[in-house]
Amino acid sequence: MGFLNVVEICVSSICLALGIAGLAFSKSSKAVGDDPKKAKKRKRLFTVLTLFGGWFLIGTLISVISNKKSGIEIEFSLLSERLNIFGFSLAETSVISICITAIVLVLSLVFRFFIFPKFTFDNPKGIQNLLEIAVESMDKFAKSNLMDYSGVLAPYMFTLGVFMIFSAASELFGLRAPTSDIVTTFAMGIITFALINFFGIKKKGIGGRIKGMASPTPLVFPMKILSDIAVPVSLACRLFGNMLGGMIVMDLLKSALGGYATGIPAVAGIYFNLFHPIIQAYIFIVLSMTFINEAIE
Repeated sequence: MGFLNVVEICVSSICLALGIAGLAFSKSSKAVGDDPKKAKKRKRLFTVLTLFGGWFLIGTLISVISNKKSGIEIEFSLLSERLNIFGFSLAETSVISICITAIVLVLSLVFRFFIFPKFTFDNPKGIQNLLEIAVESMDKFAKSNLMDYSGVLAPYMFTLGVFMIFSAASELFGLRAPTSDIVTTFAMGIITFALINFFGIKKKGIGGRIKGMASPTPLVFPMKILSDIAVPVSLACRLFGNMLGGMIVMDLLKSALGGYATGIPAVAGIYFNLFHPIIQAYIFIVLSMTFINEAIE
């Protein structure tokens, strides 16, 4: 343990002790009739001091014990690492995707057989209200974009959003989100490409689909072909880039803070692993619906 570490431990211990003593004093002064406004400000100040002292002390101890130094150090790859499972080589993100799918299926079965039967349709409350709002919002949004095919595609779009949010949440457990792997996002883009052409042909027929792509003049037909082929690439790269960017920012934050990363990445993770993925899921779903809508118009 170096001299600087000793100084850091002493300073953090003093801050923590002062904060705890100040909180104790604030409670006692409040009991004897101190000015409520001053007591509240003093309590807030000593609470911050206690939290800072505790965080500083924990970070210093982690740095000393693990010999973990702060510094910008990050490694990442476009493709996921490989895992050997029962003699088969599988991508780590593929295994995580399978686990996420299994978790969602189990939760769905639990919901269907244990929670749904308890729902009341006369006076809905709590989680029932929340779920009904989510489902109704997706149905209305799908109807405004997909018209006659909203009943078929709304459940898929909802499931897609759930998968993307669960994928991002896996980073909270130190795993790589499947949506930060270009293979996963490209697979999602190909599914959207298949849906665009399937429902376009179903609505207009093969001749009508080709005629629509050659409108208003046959000269645009090659460009429409290229535009259609670019759809899965565009969707995949946009989602991949945004999710990978969030992962890199979190890794940079952890490496820069070193042993003092306690607590701070968790707070930042609320945005990068929860709020930010919700935005990306919304964008992916909206773009998928827009491209399908263009094909069936």
